[in-house]
Amino acid sequence: MAEHYLDNSATTVTCESAAQKALHMMTVEYGNPSSLHKKGLSAELELIKAKEVIASSLSVDADEIYFTSGSTESNNTVLFGVADAKKRSGKKIVTTAIEHSSVMEACKKLQNDGFEVVYLTPDADGVVPLTAFEEAVDKNTILVAVMAVNNEIGSIQNIERIGKIVKRKNPDAHFHCDAVQAYGKLVLKPKKWNVDSLCVSSHKVHGPKGVGALFLKKGVRIIPLLYGGEQQKKVRPGTECAPLIASFATAVEEFDIVKNKEYISELNSYLVDEIAKIDSVTINSSSSALPHVLNISVDGIRSETMLHHLEQDEIYVSSSSACAKGKKSYVLQALGLPDKLIDSSLRISFSKYNDKTDIDAFINSLKKGIDTLAKTK
Repeated sequence: MAEHYLDNSATTVTCESAAQKALHMMTVEYGNPSSLHKKGLSAELELIKAKEVIASSLSVDADEIYFTSGSTESNNTVLFGVADAKKRSGKKIVTTAIEHSSVMEACKKLQNDGFEVVYLTPDADGVVPLTAFEEAVDKNTILVAVMAVNNEIGSIQNIERIGKIVKRKNPDAHFHCDAVQAYGKLVLKPKKWNVDSLCVSSHKVHGPKGVGALFLKKGVRIIPLLYGGEQQKKVRPGTECAPLIASFATAVEEFDIVKNKEYISELNSYLVDEIAKIDSVTINSSSSALPHVLNISVDGIRSETMLHHLEQDEIYVSSSSACAKGKKSYVLQALGLPDKLIDSSLRISFSKYNDKTDIDAFINSLKKGIDTLAKTK
C-alpha cells in the first residue's frame, strides 16, 4: 500500500541531498568546529557557509544568524532574553492568542514572573486586525511577538505593517517573529520589516530535526539562556551540531519559493473542490490562508477516530499542532469555532513532494470513514 504523507506542517521528509550532507559531515568532516587543527577548520568552514546560506535566504547579514536546536529554543531565547534585558524599561508584552505553544508557554511563565501579557484575538479568518496592535502597543511595551503563518490554519499576519506600527508606537520595543511555517513558502525580509528577531526551523523545509536558526539584528541585546563556551558570540554557546547545520543549509539551497507556491496552490484548490462535494465537511481555513495548510472538520466524527481510520490506509494528517499531543486546539477556540468543529478538526498540510494521488487517496478514505465510523451527537 502506498504512503500518502499530508502532515508537512508537523515535519517534512529530509531531502536526499540534505541527508547525504549530514552523513558526509558525520563521517568525513566530523571535527569539532572550535578545534584549532585542520579537521576543526574544515567543520568551521562548513558552518560559515551554512550561515551565509541561511542569511541570504532572509536577506540579512551572516553575523546576524545564530544556530539553535529549533524554534522552541529560539522563541524561548528571545522571549526570556528580551524580558530579562528590558525589564527595567517596562513589563508589557504583546502577542496573539494563536501563537505556537513555545511562545504561549513562555508568555505564561513571564506572566507568573510579574510581566503583563496581552493576547490579541484574531478575526474569523485567523488574522489579528492591525488596529489591535495600534491599541495595545504603548510606551511600556518591551516586546511584541507575532507568528508570520499559523501552523494550524495557515492564516498570514502582515508582519511588515505590524512592524511599522510597533516601531511608530514604541521604537524601543523589540519585535519578534516566529516564521517557522512561512520559511521557504513566502519571501521573508525581516530587516526591511522592522523585525528585531526571527526564527526558522530545519525540519519544516526538508532538513533534519534538531536544528533551527535565529536572526538577531545587529545591536539588539538579549540575555542568553545558556552559559559556557565562546561559540556564537555567547548568545548560544556550546559545540555547534555541524552535521545538522550543514544539512539544514543544503535543504535551504533547494528553495524555489515561487514555483513551489504555485504548485501547492493547485493542490490546495483541487482538495478544496473535492471537499466541496462532501456535505458533512466544513473548511476552517480562510481562502486567504497560505495554501500549504488546510484545516477542515468532519461532522460528527472525532479527530482521533478519523486520524486512525486514515492511518489504516497509510494516509497521514493531524488534528492540530503536533506539539499539542491531541489536546483541544486553542487556535480554533480563538477563532470562536464551536466545540463540534474543534473536536472533529483535521489539518492537511502539503509539501513539494505531494501530488494529486495523495489527495485522491485522502478523499476516498475520508468518504469511507464518513460512511462507516460511529458518529458523536
